[in-house]
Amino acid sequence: MTAEVQTTAATRRPQKSARSRILAGLRFALLSIGAIISLLPFYYMIIGALQKTRDTSLLGLLPLPDNLTFDNFVGVNESLNLLQSLMNSLIMTAGVMGCTLVFGLLVGYALSILQFRGQGIVFALVLLVQAIPFQLLMIPLYVMVVRYFGLADNFIGMVLPFAINSVAVLIFRQYFLQIPKDIFDAARIDGASEFRILRSIAMPLVRPAILTAMLVTFIGPWNEFLWPFLVTKNADMQPLAVSLANFSQANSTFQDNPMGAVLAGACVLAIPAVLLFLLFQRHFTSANLGSAIKG
Repeated sequence: MTAEVQTTAATRRPQKSARSRILAGLRFALLSIGAIISLLPFYYMIIGALQKTRDTSLLGLLPLPDNLTFDNFVGVNESLNLLQSLMNSLIMTAGVMGCTLVFGLLVGYALSILQFRGQGIVFALVLLVQAIPFQLLMIPLYVMVVRYFGLADNFIGMVLPFAINSVAVLIFRQYFLQIPKDIFDAARIDGASEFRILRSIAMPLVRPAILTAMLVTFIGPWNEFLWPFLVTKNADMQPLAVSLANFSQANSTFQDNPMGAVLAGACVLAIPAVLLFLLFQRHFTSANLGSAIKG
């Protein structure tokens, strides 16, 4: 009887291992197909930007040496100052990220560590902001920023509506809640002020949250089009997304390959975000998972 049981178990093991291999192979195949479908638009953007003559057939997806050139990038740079537009995007993005970190740390620290009247109401308002679309506030913001403050064609006017990011506030709040309160109480007993506690104790402990907030915040202002388009009329102040939109409507028709020139500008706009994600992918993934688990 024992020998029969052992024989049956021995025959089931290869079946289970073969079944697990088949499932693993199917899973890998499905993931590979999904990855190819996701990367195909980026691949087409790069190939289209390098094409001398636009080819919309299936052969156009192949990098044919006779039809590859960098003239589209040269044409975009001659029609608009890519370096100036990149600097404008960088200044706007850096301003938004700086304000997001400063105000996010302050508000997140206050909502998680400090105790004050109306704390729950403030937290509810932070959650409510996420439910209000930015387009709904665009007209009153435009009137306030451009007419009342006179910040048209100004980096402050471009940064001001995005200075506080509710997502960053929630990220910092969740991380601060995981720090034992005894650490802050001990620092207060030693005579440290709240700002000193935040700068010397809290901030070093939430470095993953700072990195997560920076990466999450970067994509929004870097790709932002509508608000800078409304508040900037001077071409020297426009970020790259706005400059490319104006180029595609006005000057791209004068290029040998108009669509290739537009795709070349899109490649320039996408390169910093892709490089940032590739460089910090491991940190971004671990920090993002940590923020989802905490609290």
